[in-house]
Amino acid sequence: MWNLKERLKKGESLIGTMLITLENPEIVKILKVSGFDFFIVDAEHGNMDYGTVAGLLTVARESGVTPMVRIPEVRREVVLKYMEMGARGILLPNAETVEQAKALVEYSKYYPMGNRGVSLFRPATGFEKVGNPVEYMKKCNEENILMVQVESPKGVQNVERMLDVEGIDAAFIGPNDLSQSMGIMGQTSHPDFIAAVDRVIAAARERKKFSGIHMMSVDALRPWIEKGMTLNLWSNEVLLIMEAAREGLARLRGKQS
Repeated sequence: MWNLKERLKKGESLIGTMLITLENPEIVKILKVSGFDFFIVDAEHGNMDYGTVAGLLTVARESGVTPMVRIPEVRREVVLKYMEMGARGILLPNAETVEQAKALVEYSKYYPMGNRGVSLFRPATGFEKVGNPVEYMKKCNEENILMVQVESPKGVQNVERMLDVEGIDAAFIGPNDLSQSMGIMGQTSHPDFIAAVDRVIAAARERKKFSGIHMMSVDALRPWIEKGMTLNLWSNEVLLIMEAAREGLARLRGKQS
């Protein structure tokens, strides 16, 4: 349930999906019942406002599926608001520098790891009184997951240094942006793309940290799971609905013809 990091340390392979459009909080319960370990709200490309995301994270807290947010940029206000809403992890897109990684830690983690503002009567605590604030903040620092999303050759070049930052837990591949920035858009079987992702996997493994990738199909994702990526995204809620609908309609119409 909540402590994904502990499950990752035990060697579990976790699978989530991305929420890009649907705003009804019941979608979170649907993801939980379907068997997803976690989900990431796309606040980078998506159009969901703070209030909408807050509703999704509230249902996640009550249903026991782990919620994370892909932020639009590493800025204190943005990071703090999502953490206070109850996000259990943050994905930083287009991460390329140690400075970005350090800023993410500073805004996400409480002292002494970072400098996250302290307000303990918030959705993140379920509006329940925190018995021992110091222990609570230490627990949050230990359990919340911070991921740098590698989406450019510069990000690949600096992945080791970013993963060396205390508090960064995982390197995550954005295959579309990475491949297009390499001049091989969509060619995820290209040797250069594979070599780049292999470097990220190795960098994470050497530091006893984690890696993952976002792929839209089972067949595209499975090889990376087999290579040792354990914090992965499969598809998004819109595509999952559309693919199931198309498959069913094709079968029905095939029977009718």
